[in-house]
Amino acid sequence: MNFELKTLAQDELSREKCDALVVLVANDAPGQTFSKGLDACSQLINLAIKSGDFEAKVGKLLSSYRPSGIAAIRMILVGAGDGSVKNVRAAVFAAIGALKGSNAVNVVVSLGSVSNQADDVVRAAIVACGDAAYVYETTKPSVTSPKLKKVVLAVVNSAHSKAGFNKGVALVNGLSLAKEWANRPANHATPTLLATAAKALKKYANIKVDVLGPKEVSKLGMGSFTSVSQGSNEPLRFIVMHYNGADKSESPTVLVGKGITFDTGGISIKPASEMDEMKFDMCGAASVLGVFRALADLRPAINVVGLIPACENMPDGRAIKPGDVVTSMSGQTIEILNTDAEGRLVLCDALTYAERFKPRAVIDVATLTGACVVALGGVRSGLFSSDSALTSALVKAGESSLDLCWHMPLDDEYAEGLKTNFADVANVAGRAGGAVTAAKFLQRFASKFPWAHLDIAGTAWKSGTAKGATGRPVALLIDYLLAQAQAKGDLARPAKTAAKKRSSTA
Repeated sequence: MNFELKTLAQDELSREKCDALVVLVANDAPGQTFSKGLDACSQLINLAIKSGDFEAKVGKLLSSYRPSGIAAIRMILVGAGDGSVKNVRAAVFAAIGALKGSNAVNVVVSLGSVSNQADDVVRAAIVACGDAAYVYETTKPSVTSPKLKKVVLAVVNSAHSKAGFNKGVALVNGLSLAKEWANRPANHATPTLLATAAKALKKYANIKVDVLGPKEVSKLGMGSFTSVSQGSNEPLRFIVMHYNGADKSESPTVLVGKGITFDTGGISIKPASEMDEMKFDMCGAASVLGVFRALADLRPAINVVGLIPACENMPDGRAIKPGDVVTSMSGQTIEILNTDAEGRLVLCDALTYAERFKPRAVIDVATLTGACVVALGGVRSGLFSSDSALTSALVKAGESSLDLCWHMPLDDEYAEGLKTNFADVANVAGRAGGAVTAAKFLQRFASKFPWAHLDIAGTAWKSGTAKGATGRPVALLIDYLLAQAQAKGDLARPAKTAAKKRSSTA
């Protein structure tokens, strides 16, 4: 999908030729310009409100076909409530969703009477367009692809909205890539194929990708990671990505994404019901890919490393058994009491590997525990960290990106259940506080750098009729990384693509 940012006054909307004109209507506010307008668009909006057929309630839609005096073939009025970032996102999502099955190819989305047309609102509108228009097609040839190809975002002053526009387009690209790989079935998203997707990012400036196989991983001493993969015929892959936007001397932020491309639970096998959704157990890995795709567009002056330990967790004759003891890269031994607690086993070796980069911070992202779903549902991701500055920055990024997280406890007492007579640590500690004890396990391997753990088990995908990946927490991580670049006073290197017209291609 192509995006364009354009300055259009309210009275110019009626003359804008397009397949569909979407106008956001907010509650009475200083920025509301249609109320006294004499143009056809303003008159139609006033008439609809006066007659009671339309109100500015968030997501409320009123559609018309070939309205008199308006050049657009279709016109959709959509309520944006108070015009907040959250409500603008919901409004645009509803309107584009309504057009998804139409013949509309070129659409103009006007922020209309939304008084706040700052960068965060513009970004939210663009991201909502991408979310609403997204359709998974890779293994479903029968699906009807949306005809929508171009969205023009109309604002009062495009010069004041370029940064938000560029950020929105980059996020659409990153989110689309994350959703694409998370949605693929396991036989179309093996560790090898996931590595191929990572290597495809090398075509972008400042990105380097290395992929390690079983032999290299074994030489590194990653006995914990290796043990999870040994029950599968699919060879593991350890993906190492570098985004180099700053001097080599600057310490990078390291992102670690859990890449279990399918999780049966191993010998501690899961119930058959909804096991198909365990293809989503690599959403952490997919989000790291998405972040790097967005970084390729934004080009901030920072360094970022992405680590993805990718493998399957399968139950064949070579699979790890409950009670087995393995040695991690850190030298710590681990008693595997439950083979379905495998995510922490691959992440712990990746965390140890991260030490070599002398990172400014390490953030691991994982669909780690059902306990976090019970605790927080699908609204907020669980955030675990004992570093107050890192915690504060991630919470703030979650709020600014509308990709929310919640700071969870990490009291030392939660680690008591991980004690065992047969190894340095057990991989589970019972059901109580399961999300916290999983984080306490990971914390043992993250003592040499500021560290945070994001448990996205409840937010990475949706079930039911809306089943599919959400792309979270790509937006949160991008806001965090850009804030780090801003803090050091060097926001970004000049992008190769002009801000006026951008293409979203995943």
